[in-house]
Amino acid sequence: MKQFIDFIPLLLFFIVYKLDPRAVDFAGHSLTVGGIYSATAVLIISSLVVYGALFVSQRKLEKSQWLTLIACLVFGSLTLAFHSETFLKWKAPVVNWLFALAFIGSHFVGDRLLIKRIMGHAVSLPDLIWTRLNIAWIAFFLFCGAANLFVAFTFQDYWVDFKVFGSLGMTLLFLIGQGIYLSRHLHDADPTTPKTED
Repeated sequence: MKQFIDFIPLLLFFIVYKLDPRAVDFAGHSLTVGGIYSATAVLIISSLVVYGALFVSQRKLEKSQWLTLIACLVFGSLTLAFHSETFLKWKAPVVNWLFALAFIGSHFVGDRLLIKRIMGHAVSLPDLIWTRLNIAWIAFFLFCGAANLFVAFTFQDYWVDFKVFGSLGMTLLFLIGQGIYLSRHLHDADPTTPKTED
């Protein structure tokens, strides 16, 4: 669920990006709506609203949410300040690779793998399965980062579409695959309860 919350600002970004650029009067000022730069402004504002609301309701944000928010503010602000979409194109690869780095680091720092810290309260699994899951998340984030970077600088007309729907599709497929993998191994840790007849 937390991962899908991250897509709310991205979907708003996509909608505004796809609008034909037009001038809109707002509070006595003329603003251009549509295209990459107004969409970037919407991405920044909506991220602040979404994560701000989460922070108010939960009294905290997860580290991954802080990273996503900070990356949005940094790369989005640079895009607007320098009027260059190149900065925004680097946001998804950098964020994905930082996530991969965090999962890699958990193999060497701390007493538990990152995936176990995230999911350990919900499921009980053998250590080997936790290790495989953690490695799968590393591979997933490395692949997502590389795919976003490749599309952004190779297929310039489609990078926004891929950033939204490609990322969402890859995440859904990966989570479905993870669910199938987990379903095969949950019995390894769960005790079987014998049936009783009434």
